[in-house]
Amino acid sequence: MTTDQLNYLSGLRLAPYIQVATCLIGKCRIGGGNMFRHQLDTMSILIDYGYIDSILLKASLVHDILEDIPEFNHNVLLSIDYDSHAVYDLVQEVSRRPGEPKPEFLMRIIESGSQNAKILKVADRISNMISLGFVNNTEFIKRYTDETEEYLVPLAADVNYNMHIELKDLVSSRRLILSDSNLRHN
Repeated sequence: MTTDQLNYLSGLRLAPYIQVATCLIGKCRIGGGNMFRHQLDTMSILIDYGYIDSILLKASLVHDILEDIPEFNHNVLLSIDYDSHAVYDLVQEVSRRPGEPKPEFLMRIIESGSQNAKILKVADRISNMISLGFVNNTEFIKRYTDETEEYLVPLAADVNYNMHIELKDLVSSRRLILSDSNLRHN
């Protein structure tokens, strides 16, 4: 990381977004842990790949709030700082609409999502795929891995080569988990 990037990051006010994200602490994930940690993991993945855009990082911290807490008062998010409206718009863009089928949701991001929405969705999926290593439900792992291979791996190829490689590796490792599980059950 360059000195300019470090200086830029030192000026970011992430703490208010982290505080808002704490409302996700009680929301459990199928792979264990909670949604709050997933928000931080997603932001860490973005930073790991060199993304330091303030809107993207702030949105990564709260990207599941609208989906997972329907009663969340969005005005709280809109009143945090000068980036709030752009952060809110990005969070809406990567949120599944009520009744929207998952394939339709993913195609919406692929076909008409902003570059930041695509980047955020790929980082989100990397975090989710890592968590699959702690899931025992083989049907869920298979469905989620298939979905990742069909929709997110091609999207990642358009977003970031290294993220694409990581997602492909995660798909392969989850397929190994599935084949090992099938061998044990036969």
